[in-house]
Formats: sequence, C-alpha cells, structure tokens
Amino acid sequence: MEIGELALRAWRDGADEWRSRVLRTAAERLGADGWAVAPDGTATVVLHGRDFALVPGGEVQLGFDAVAFEATPEQAASYAESCRGFGFPTDLRAYLAGVLSPVRTVRIPALLVGVEAVDAGEVDFEAHGWRLPTPDEWEYACGAGAPTLFRWGATHPDADDPLSAPDGPQHRPNAFGLRIAQDPYRPEVTADPAVMCGGDGGSATCGGYGAFLAWLPLATAYRDPELAELLDDGDWCDDLLGRPVVAL
Repeated sequence: MEIGELALRAWRDGADEWRSRVLRTAAERLGADGWAVAPDGTATVVLHGRDFALVPGGEVQLGFDAVAFEATPEQAASYAESCRGFGFPTDLRAYLAGVLSPVRTVRIPALLVGVEAVDAGEVDFEAHGWRLPTPDEWEYACGAGAPTLFRWGATHPDADDPLSAPDGPQHRPNAFGLRIAQDPYRPEVTADPAVMCGGDGGSATCGGYGAFLAWLPLATAYRDPELAELLDDGDWCDDLLGRPVVAL
C-alpha cells in the first residue's frame, strides 16, 4: 500500500507495531527530524522544527445537513434573538444552508498537516515543500470524521462567544491531534482564494449577534461567503492564518 492511500479506518484499526512502521516509513522518506505515535493513535512527524500530524484519508463524507439539523432550545432561542436584533432570516435551517458546506462524498489523500497554523504570509511554504490545504482537506482535517456540527459535538459551551470560554473544547486538540478552529477572529486561508475556514474574522462576536452565531464560525463545515470578498476589497486583512500541508 502506498502511504498516500492510507485510509482512516485502516489506521484506526491497525496494530501499534504496524502504525509505527507506517509512520517511520513516511518520516524517513521526508527526512523528518523525528516522529512518534501516541497511545491514542495520533501520530506526529517533525519537519523543519514544526510538528505535523498524520491525517489518514480515503473516501469520506464532508459537509453538514442543515435541513436535518435539530436545534437545541438554547440554540433556537439565541438565533431567534439574533433575528429580532439583526434581521437574519427567521428560518434557521435556511440560514445554516447558506453558511455550511453541503453534504458530499470525496476522496482525501493521506497527508501530514501542521498541528498549528502559522501567520499567513510570514512563512515561505514553497521553500519547505509545503502547501495550503484544499477546502475539502481543511474541513476533513478539522472534523476528523465527526458528523456533528462542531468537531467536539453538536453544541457549544454556555458562553457568549469562544473568547469567553478560555477552557472550552475549541482549545483541545482534535482527534488527529490538530489545534484548529479555535478563534473566530483568525480564519485560515486555503488553496482556494475564495474559501477561508475556521472563523469569520470576528464579525459575529464583535457585532454581538448572539451566542449561537458567535460560535458557529468554529463549526467544521462553516464557510463565510462574504469573507473573501472583504479581503479582495482590502477592508480587512489582519490575523489570517495558513496551515502547512505535506502530501504523502
């Protein structure tokens, strides 16, 4: 099996010795500074002094079914308040369909993905042989196979916004060991200039849209359709992140 064809199910079902052998092969091929497989199955390779997590791929389902979404009473109440105060559509499911990517099945190659994103524009990706993830790769790496709205589950902490929950689940590594979708003020660019993920530039939090909409930009499938347009207009360009990816 080619390492680039490594599938998530095979990795999770594999024996510890086999997983170590697979990761060692990948690390040696890339001239890595080090590698390790943790007891929970997450795997890390060190390249140019930076930690990369192994993200096995395969045929996977991405997106979120907004039509089937069942809001909790708290989510529904928060969104209803946002509608009254800011004129959002009264149909929550219709709103979600406009900001969450649709359900689809795609094939993702196995990748090494930076555990931490870096300041976009300050690191020469090409010099290290890195690239940005595609939107599908970013979404898959973020959700790690979880079908829920957020990578940690269906709901968010009882806090007005992510910045008000410094110990919230958004700060914990995901199932691949990535620190991702943590701060709505710091979205990540992707290989598609029209798609940024993991944040909305702080619009919902700063605008006081309500707790549910303030947390929503951290949803795995969230994509702000207006964010890239704002960047093109030069209205906002601070704090953008980029996540390095290495193909296997």
